[in-house]
Amino acid sequence: MKVMVGGTFDPLHDGHKRLISRSFELAGRDGTVIVGLTTDTFASRKVHPVRAYEQRKAALASYIREQGFPASYSIEPLKDRYGTALEDDFDALVVSEETLPIAHEINQLRKEKGKQKVDIHQITCVLADDGHWISSTRIYRGEIDVHGRLLSSEEQ
Repeated sequence: MKVMVGGTFDPLHDGHKRLISRSFELAGRDGTVIVGLTTDTFASRKVHPVRAYEQRKAALASYIREQGFPASYSIEPLKDRYGTALEDDFDALVVSEETLPIAHEINQLRKEKGKQKVDIHQITCVLADDGHWISSTRIYRGEIDVHGRLLSSEEQ
């Protein structure tokens, strides 16, 4: 199975790791995962600082290798919210609760282009210790760490 997933992945936190793991689980041993990684230009819309594309790509590739996922993968630049998902032939798209509406837009636009709709697999967002979603913004604000643990005022 060919699976697509996308994001900025900076910093790479437990929510991102769930998204990536689910993508590889769906792809299976003989499948492929295409990871769309936001370009520096596209990522600049974030409200917090984002490391350069090449740094994020290296960290992402390192994490994937460390996990030993059996499926093959590639990391490609994601220049907009759809990337190559409107044109490429693939089977499934893995998204979070936050990005589910974009997945529905992708299927609608694929339908309009005469392309086959793809399966959408939504993961639940990982919650921090305080019951709110782990997010890169919260990590950059110093509220939580990459595992969702609350940081004390001395650590912030």
